[in-house]
Amino acid sequence: MTRRPASVTVRVPAKVNVQLAVGGPRPDGFHDLANVFLAVGLYDEVTVTPLASDVGDPTAEEPRITVAGPDAGQVPADASNLAARAAVALAARHGLEPRVHIHIVKDIPVAGGMAGGSADAAGALVACDALWGTGASREELLAICAELGSDVPFSLVGGAALGRGRGELLEPLETGGTFHWVFAVADGGLSTPEVYRECDRLRGDAAVPEPEASPALIEALRTGDAVALAASLANDLQPAALSLRPSLAATLAAGTEAGALAALVSGSGPTTAFLAKDAESAHAVAGALAASGTCRTVRVTTGPAQGATLL
Repeated sequence: MTRRPASVTVRVPAKVNVQLAVGGPRPDGFHDLANVFLAVGLYDEVTVTPLASDVGDPTAEEPRITVAGPDAGQVPADASNLAARAAVALAARHGLEPRVHIHIVKDIPVAGGMAGGSADAAGALVACDALWGTGASREELLAICAELGSDVPFSLVGGAALGRGRGELLEPLETGGTFHWVFAVADGGLSTPEVYRECDRLRGDAAVPEPEASPALIEALRTGDAVALAASLANDLQPAALSLRPSLAATLAAGTEAGALAALVSGSGPTTAFLAKDAESAHAVAGALAASGTCRTVRVTTGPAQGATLL
């Protein structure tokens, strides 16, 4: 009989959308996307431990959630947390009780358009699979991820990928080098559904083309060409994010003036992302952003990064 581990910790990365092409609203309320994800080296760590019968309510059917790290107070510590939902979903498929303590150490900006909640869900799923010995296939884990949210499958996979559908149908993409990024974290968050609604409002009755990935952008990722990637970065949600949070324009301008090759809002925002030509330039951009007074904190990192990884 295989001995079960006492606890399992999984590290999961943030993401930046180097392209986010958004189609019109679908009947189900979602939008078809051509979403080019790049995982970057900002990580949350998710640890799962079996709950002893004398901890809390022994009849409780939901996992216990605790959160530490920057802005931990903004993360729900109840059944609505995506990590808790991931554990419940895996347990239900295998006839188990999801009696686990899920401890999340946050380092990915909260509500910042970098898929922190989705990363935690992927981390909890991989950790619970290892803790319980369910032996779930990668396909099963990805199917659960897709049920939980559009960005969750990519958090499991990492690297770079094109997401179609609402982002959950993934095609891995080749990357040929390391890309240097600076992220400026804004005060407060932006609601992803609200940003999509604003995107639809701003478009009005205009015809919306089918979303397509940029061949030039995919080639720039493949060859590791930061200058070419900068020329192809695009986010159809950026006008909506700027409409809801006009102050982001000053942040984008500050990073560009400091020498970033390109700047854009990350996903639905409000985190802004700056692509730099090398590590030295990235630190110069970060310093200028920190001194600009246009953002709360600044982070420097690289991509691509591995997806959910057992530690």
